[in-house]
Parts: sequence; C-alpha cells; structure tokens
Amino acid sequence: MRRGAVLEELRDEVVATKVLDRLKVRLLGLPIQLQAYFQMIEVLGAGGYRDESLGLGGAVNWGDAHFTCFQFPYDFRRDNVENARRLEEFILEKRAYIQEEMQRRFGEEAAEIRFDIVTHSMGGLLTRYFLRYGGAELPEDGTLPPVTWAGAEHVDRVILVAPPNGGSIDSLFNLVEGKRFSPFLPTYSPAVLGTFPSTYQLLPRSRHGAVVWDTEGQEPVEDLLDAQLWQKLGWGLADTEQGGVLDWLLPEETTRDLRDQVAMDHLEKSLRRAQQFAAALDRPASPPEDLHLYLVAGDAVPTSEVVAVHPTTGKLRIIEKGPGDGSVLRSSALMDERVGGAWTPTLQSPVAWDSTLMLFTNHLGLTRDPIFVDNVLYWLLEDPRHRP
Repeated sequence: MRRGAVLEELRDEVVATKVLDRLKVRLLGLPIQLQAYFQMIEVLGAGGYRDESLGLGGAVNWGDAHFTCFQFPYDFRRDNVENARRLEEFILEKRAYIQEEMQRRFGEEAAEIRFDIVTHSMGGLLTRYFLRYGGAELPEDGTLPPVTWAGAEHVDRVILVAPPNGGSIDSLFNLVEGKRFSPFLPTYSPAVLGTFPSTYQLLPRSRHGAVVWDTEGQEPVEDLLDAQLWQKLGWGLADTEQGGVLDWLLPEETTRDLRDQVAMDHLEKSLRRAQQFAAALDRPASPPEDLHLYLVAGDAVPTSEVVAVHPTTGKLRIIEKGPGDGSVLRSSALMDERVGGAWTPTLQSPVAWDSTLMLFTNHLGLTRDPIFVDNVLYWLLEDPRHRP
C-alpha cells in the first residue's frame, strides 16, 4: 500500500505461474494432497483440450499434441481490470504461437484462431470484462469506457462456472472478520485481505438488498462501497484492532497515524475501483452473434443471501439463506436483476446466457460433478457452432 499510487503500481515479488490444480500440505508431518482443478483439466484433456503446462511438465503424456490449450494463471489478489488486460495479452500471445505451430506442422498460413474459455468463480468476472472491453482501462474520472466487445473478437465460447456476477456476501465477511480458507491453512486477518483490490470487487450489489441494517425495519444499506461507511463501522483496513497488522504491513511508516492514513487511502481507492468495475459489468449490452456464454451454477446448497449489520458495532449477522453453491447464490451467478425489485416470470439479466446448467453441489465441487463433465464436453465438442 502506498499513498498517491494507483493500484496497478503497487507490486511485490509474487508471480502467478500456474492454475491451482492440486494443493500439497503436511499435517502432523503427514503429506496430504487436496485436488482443486486437476480433475477439470484432466476432463478437458480427454476431450482434446490438452493443457500445455501439464504436457511440458510431464504430468500427462500428450505426446506433441499440446499446443492449443493453455492455463491462464493470474494473481487473484490484484485488480480484475488489470488481470483482464493480462488476459488480452495472453490470448494474443497464444494466438500468434498457435498460428506459428499451424504453419510449421500443417503449412497453414495465418490460420483463423478463436478460443474457448472455461472459468471458475472470480475468473468469470475478469473474463466478462475482457470480452466487453478487451484490455481497456477504466477512466480515472469514474466514467465507463465504451462497450466494444474487443475481447470477443478472439473468443467463440465461454463456460462460466460459479461466477459471482452479483457478488458474494462471503467477501464482506472476509474483509470484516478475516478468513481461514481451510483447516490446513493459517487465518488471514481483515487488514491483509483488505489489501487485495479484487476482494472488494466481489462485494454484493447494494440495489439487491443483500446487506441491511440490524434494526427493527431492516432497511437496506444504501451504498456498501462508501468509504465513509467502512470508516464509521470500523471495517477491514479501518478496524482499529488491526493496528498490529498494519505495523507489520507498513514498517516503513514511522507512526501509527501515518499507517492509518495509508490504509484509509488504500481502502478508498479499492472501493472506488470496485464501484466502477461493477458498473462496467452491469450495464446491458448485446453481445456479438458469434459469442456464446454458458453458465454452470449450484442451486441446492444453502448460501448466505441477506446479512444484517449492527449500526454501532458493525457486527455482521446472517439472517437469510438462499439457493446457491455455498459461496455464490444462484441469483448472483445468473446476475438476476429481479432480486431486490419487482419479480417477473422471465430472467432479467445484463448477461445474455445461451444456456444454463444448475447442479446440486458446492462451489468447487461443481468442477468435479459428472453432469458438469458431460455437459462441458458437449458444449465444447458437439454442440453445433454457427458463425456469420
């Protein structure tokens, strides 16, 4: 964190190198391996989408047939607009690489290359931004860039698994109370998670009524992304009990007052960025005819739907749960704009879904569900493609 610096200028030495396929930990000296996306990568490989990283690393023997499928690793802590710009650079780089391979292997010059993309969770948000705006930056004055569908020029089909299009209450709890992601992992404090710009971009929309005051009338909180609200309630980086963590995060700042100023500056610009990012995704826009969007979501696991906020202490309390995958509501994945407003018989969403698939499983389990496996391979390999 640094005052006067835009979010993209704030860097460390951490570099994302691959998608998290497996997590290896030791518990009481015993090695334990937890699978994340490995099964999904294997399934895609069985369908001919043979991941180059696994092939080159020797994890799977693809022979030399692993030059058209790639993992896009990104730093999940960083701003999703920045990662969308990286995705554009990644796709253009891989497009050129495939064209070179097509010419070398088959003598085909300047082959037309279009990508299919499979995303999970927050990856769906940065992908949706990329499709709409390519690598365009959000203007500093708070306005929105024109929807050009620049990214869609290079894409044919996108399968979004459990995307938090309407946000997730879990992200609010993470920023206010911290999070322990697994019994095998340490607890992350609110101040640490509050340094991640992307976490604010997962907050639910105020207009959907997901956050209400813990009072008799339970009136909705008008603007969840208002920095003054966070300071008043002592949330996240504004929590006075996080002083020790700020001492550790900002050792170069000589006084507690200076550290608090840096933290408030970071909180304010992260909330502003989240507000602008949400507006960029939520504006209705008709996609090109040859772009197809498929949704996979959970709708049978009780998921936090409405949280009440104590007006004095800022304490959070879940008061309603709804259908989802345990992390993302069904309505959030659909980006159902009927939530918090008038109900209509048909879905009202800024996302033009070509097809949706609802499963009875949890957030990460969606990628391992046999029904998901069958349908994702059908959408990618057998569903007829119609291009103008």
